[in-house]
Amino acid sequence: MPKQRKLHVKIGDTVRIISGFHKNETGEVTRINKKTGKLIIKGINFKFKHIKPNNENEIGEIKQFEAPVHHSNVTLNLQELS
Repeated sequence: MPKQRKLHVKIGDTVRIISGFHKNETGEVTRINKKTGKLIIKGINFKFKHIKPNNENEIGEIKQFEAPVHHSNVTLNLQELS
């Protein structure tokens, strides 16, 4: 079983992405998964899921959702703390 680690951020903190495609963007932490060490950040890292229709009378759709970011790729936004 993976350990639950203490993270340096909590829900409601404003964080800045320091690595990856969304580098230097800021957002607010909305959810934390302590087992995997990943965060959901509002307005960051959107992914798309294409859904096929199951029945003849349904239509397909594209759903947009926020994917998790690992806690090591974020830092607290110190400009807003001052």
